[in-house]
Amino acid sequence: MNPFFKIYTGPMFGSKTTRLVAEIDRSSYKGRKIYAFKAKKDKRYEAESISTHSGVTWPAVCIDDASEILSFVEEKRDLSNILIAVDEAFMISGIDDALISLFFKGANIVVSTIQLDANERPFEIIKNIMPFATYIEICPAVCTKCNNDAYYTAAMFDIDNVTAEERVGAKDMYEPRCSKHYKAFLKNKNV
Repeated sequence: MNPFFKIYTGPMFGSKTTRLVAEIDRSSYKGRKIYAFKAKKDKRYEAESISTHSGVTWPAVCIDDASEILSFVEEKRDLSNILIAVDEAFMISGIDDALISLFFKGANIVVSTIQLDANERPFEIIKNIMPFATYIEICPAVCTKCNNDAYYTAAMFDIDNVTAEERVGAKDMYEPRCSKHYKAFLKNKNV
């Protein structure tokens, strides 16, 4: 059986982690060994669990660097019955090389991540994994201004004057916006 490489991406609050946890749950029913990881700097909900905004959790190993994932599976000869799940992949150094390598060795991969930062710049490591995905789902959120689909994340603070750890936040720091309201947000921000 061919391995899969699924990516759930989009703005904040688009239920990406909810889809990730559903895929973990589904794979566990299929008897796959689950290795779940999250960025150590993501301390929003539970410290050692992947957590959705609605409170659903799955135990996870907190990591800073993707080499830590490799150490968990390095002794496994057959990766075909393994699922490697990564939440907030954009925060983990080297995640692109590690996941691509594991995918080509036969591991099943599922990732949730935002693809653009709040300045509309794509995360390089996420751009690098996209071509290898067997499935990509863009998960829109709901615009806080008009209830249309939102594909962008507006930072409700001056992102240039905070540390990287301070940028990890939730509803009080970021809002999902549709294209129209994101453009208006940027226009007002730059005035």
